[in-house]
Amino acid sequence: MEKLHLSIVSPENAIFDGEVERVTLPGVQGSFSILPHHAPIISALGAGVLSYLAEEGEHTVDIQGGFVEMNNNEVSVCVETSVG
Repeated sequence: MEKLHLSIVSPENAIFDGEVERVTLPGVQGSFSILPHHAPIISALGAGVLSYLAEEGEHTVDIQGGFVEMNNNEVSVCVETSVG
């Protein structure tokens, strides 16, 4: 199966950087998924759960908001995570 390169960062640290099959994000107007060869997009994110499917399985990150950019099969996500 084709893969995307996903990079997730927060002001505190790098959360993930690697290959995934898909990423699902909490957009401000509802949840959406990005698959390989998705059209270029920049979107704001709301509070919710970001999930991604990597080789070792499904992972989730609780976020308070942020933004995502997808271009040329590379997904860059900058998020604010919960503290505590």
